[in-house]
Amino acid sequence: MSLEIKVPSVGESITEVTLAQWLKQDGDYVEMDENIAELESDKATFELPAEKAGILRIIAQEGDTLEIGAVVCTIEDGDAPSGSGDAPAKEEAPAVKDESKPAAKAEADESPETYAAGTASPAAAKILREKGIDPSTIKGTGKDGRITKEDAEKAQLAPAKTESKPAAPSAVTPTTPVSKGDRVERREKMSSLRKTIAKRLVAVKNETAMLTTFNEVNMQPIMDLRSKYKDVFKEKHGIGLGFMSFFTKAVTTALKEWPAVNARIDENEIVYSDFADVSIAVSAPKGLVVPVIRNADSMALYEIEKAIAELAGKARDNKLTIEEMTGGTFTITNGGVFGSMMSTPIINAPQSAILGMHNIIQRPIAENGQVVIRPMMYIALSYDHRIIDGRESVSFLVRVKQLLEDPARLLLEV
Repeated sequence: MSLEIKVPSVGESITEVTLAQWLKQDGDYVEMDENIAELESDKATFELPAEKAGILRIIAQEGDTLEIGAVVCTIEDGDAPSGSGDAPAKEEAPAVKDESKPAAKAEADESPETYAAGTASPAAAKILREKGIDPSTIKGTGKDGRITKEDAEKAQLAPAKTESKPAAPSAVTPTTPVSKGDRVERREKMSSLRKTIAKRLVAVKNETAMLTTFNEVNMQPIMDLRSKYKDVFKEKHGIGLGFMSFFTKAVTTALKEWPAVNARIDENEIVYSDFADVSIAVSAPKGLVVPVIRNADSMALYEIEKAIAELAGKARDNKLTIEEMTGGTFTITNGGVFGSMMSTPIINAPQSAILGMHNIIQRPIAENGQVVIRPMMYIALSYDHRIIDGRESVSFLVRVKQLLEDPARLLLEV
């Protein structure tokens, strides 16, 4: 008797998911509650567990878009193969030795079946075959050293890729360098996350009256404070003292003084929040995600730093839950880590404002009638003019600037 494994309901607003990766192969024996696949929604990535022990029969393929309740696979009754602990080793050993065999045999070993039995996922194996890359030369970052799709995509950019092609082009066009002759196009299906990001960004531009106001911050006081106390701070709290905690603290203080910046429009009503759930934009392997620090207004600097580190780590490992991705009353994004000097960040709907941090640049400024060199950062506040007036937006940003340039105020909350 077989059991159908279906896409579970993961949230009221989620109607479909994408099958990102199979963690087990068709015909494998799986234990109950063992993770067999990764599913990707427009908000997070989560694992699909086996609901019983038995033999896995795959139905949906990697990259398929599935509705909630759709059948992903079935699990048939069956026992674990005897001596299963030794079987993988016996099967893997010849695969390594076969690489030293003659060319004809090596080509035969590059079949889809060989990749499936090795360390590459089916999606990764397909990419590697197309690029002519030997999977044994790649160090996988997935579970148990498994080569993921992302590993395969990165591998195609390695020098080995271009070195493996000179012979073929030279036979056809010997006078044309390979580096100038390569015109490769590759198509990939948009992930659920990327499609949702695209839809939301277009909706924000079309449905809000978005404006951006700018200011600049002298970062020298914060840098001096960090240099003076960073060792004591880390020794006491077990976490480094970064810039983001200062910005979060400054924002939550300013939000109390200008509550419209922390509000949102819900049909014909304005919803004011007397708390600050700050969303922090984080670059993850599958795109930009915005996890939320709950009640950031009541946190100390070290608590904010720990929350940011935990959420950023989950984002990099695709382990964020839907609860950690939803809510939020205000967003902070830091394009400066990528070298951006100035930008106009787009509002994270249904929020009404977002603060953009940028690169810190040593620039000459006038200070007490003299020209001095200071580490300066441009900051930008994009806001929905339907709910936030110019006076409120400019005053809010000025308040953030004042707090950052006199960080003692953040500690004393004055």
